[in-house]
Amino acid sequence: MKAMILAAGLGKRLRPLTLKTPKALIEINQKALILYHLEKLKSIGVEEVVINLHYHGEMIKSFLGDGTFLGIQILYSEESEVLETGGGIKKALPFFGAEPFICVNADVYTDFDFEALKRGLDRNSLGNLVLVENPAHNSAGDFSLDFEGKLLLPGSTRSLNFTFAGISVLSPQLFRGFPDSKFRLVDVFLNAIPLGLLTGLKYDGRWYDVGTPERLNKLRQEFGNLPGKKN
Repeated sequence: MKAMILAAGLGKRLRPLTLKTPKALIEINQKALILYHLEKLKSIGVEEVVINLHYHGEMIKSFLGDGTFLGIQILYSEESEVLETGGGIKKALPFFGAEPFICVNADVYTDFDFEALKRGLDRNSLGNLVLVENPAHNSAGDFSLDFEGKLLLPGSTRSLNFTFAGISVLSPQLFRGFPDSKFRLVDVFLNAIPLGLLTGLKYDGRWYDVGTPERLNKLRQEFGNLPGKKN
């Protein structure tokens, strides 16, 4: 199985930290965020990863190179303009052929075991999303789950809403009909959910969206108290 890491964002909410450093290279415990993901992917047997780039993309390329020092092959999908999450993934789809792939946002930190992603997709699913309890900055959540693990639109049932963790397994088929231009990944999800094509996996462990200086500082302060300091 191959993987993609989304790292093209402008990091506006993390300014001034991201004025000279892309979000993917922000450090937690003296290690760049993107390295945590790459090491997890390597540990479950992923050998090829594509990373989309735009803002400070050359810094990421210079830092990671072709991935040899990690024992993983890294390719880059460079965007002359930000294509958003959906458009960025669609541009990179030739890298995956027809096979499902793991997709991870560069700007999250978690102790979620990526081993669970190796199972790929159920026969009737085109995507499996990791969901977490709603953080304070997203208290309304993003999606609900039914009793069979199918994703539902928020508010469509009496079940609780959860937050998308920015970690998923996706089929290239999800992107059929979408333009070769800028669009959000959530638009792909909203198109697929009414058709019953997405499943969800609820994770109750540690997960952090490192999207603002305040949330980044909170993670840095708490990191020393993480049992075992898992990567």
